[in-house]
Amino acid sequence: MKSFKNIGVIGAGSMGIGIAQVASSADCNIFLIDQNKSVSEQAIKKLEKVLVRLIEKGKLNIFEKNSILKNITIVDSLESMKDSDLIIEAIVEDSTIKKELFSHMESIVSNGCVLATNTSSISITSLASSLKNPTRFIGIHFFNPAPIMPLVEIIPALQTNNHLVKEVHQLLINWNKKPVVAKDTPGFIVNRIARPFYSEALRIYEEQIADFATIDFAMKHIGGFKMGPFELMDFIGNDVNYAVTESVFNAFYYDPRYKPSFTQKQYADAGWHGRKSKKGYYDYTDGIELDSPSKDENLLVEIFERILVMLINEAMDALYLGIASEEDIELAMIRGVNYPKGLISWGKEKSFAWVVSKIDALYEIYHEDRYRCSPLLRIKASL
Repeated sequence: MKSFKNIGVIGAGSMGIGIAQVASSADCNIFLIDQNKSVSEQAIKKLEKVLVRLIEKGKLNIFEKNSILKNITIVDSLESMKDSDLIIEAIVEDSTIKKELFSHMESIVSNGCVLATNTSSISITSLASSLKNPTRFIGIHFFNPAPIMPLVEIIPALQTNNHLVKEVHQLLINWNKKPVVAKDTPGFIVNRIARPFYSEALRIYEEQIADFATIDFAMKHIGGFKMGPFELMDFIGNDVNYAVTESVFNAFYYDPRYKPSFTQKQYADAGWHGRKSKKGYYDYTDGIELDSPSKDENLLVEIFERILVMLINEAMDALYLGIASEEDIELAMIRGVNYPKGLISWGKEKSFAWVVSKIDALYEIYHEDRYRCSPLLRIKASL
């Protein structure tokens, strides 16, 4: 197996410094760069504060803290990364900028250096095409915050060497992560399958079936989710969540299943991004009491089941289209977005015939392609 000892991280935002912390904790040498050196310096200061808090909580000792910080070196130029075994890019989500960066990096590093992107929405195959040797390119998608979230999606480009997938998989296990392998399609695993958690909740609200608080309560009280969809969108940021939804919708050639919500767009346009702006679907101003949800059990069950069947349908369709293995799909949703159980397992538990009947009932009401049933789900229901 290839040795990945020297790791270059390009971009010192929250994701970049998080990846640097993960690799450094595994005793790798990290070369960190940002187009603004002060950003890198501030990132290191924030990391030191995080590590001090971990010491106070008994999760780290002073020697480990010092080792993590010592392993990270801020560099002034991309040329300083020439001895890297692996470069991970975590910069702005712009295909043109990323391609220019990787094309330049290829001229700097050795032929054996692996080039990777942390993108959540751009085609890995498209980015790989910027290289003379695209076989060395791969997607390594961490979830924020990278040091805490265990899941990492590995996305090979069409051109990626198959051995590289195995090597990166082992590397991430060595970094104490839970890697899954996804086909290079829009949204990969998590951002694709999780779309109905948000979109169907927004649709239920727009149809005036229930308010934000009731929908969130239904998913937590009946479904056992740790956060409801509106709480989670406020936590992620409406601007970020809407951008991902729009990106997936565009990439799927405007498939109605992934159609964005006008409500979310309005909230994003208004600057109501959630917790970071103190206002989103909920008002986070000090002293403001949150709305109380309805406790109508029949309504709560109706909401939960409608969102659940859409999630199960999406998971089964991902399996049908070979996006990932069943094991990786289940692992991704449990460890990537903290779902209480795997969606395919949930479908088996409820029975696939029950799921199909629920989705078909929705289609009979709306006659929208949004509610089309996955062929695999229908096949499984007939067995």
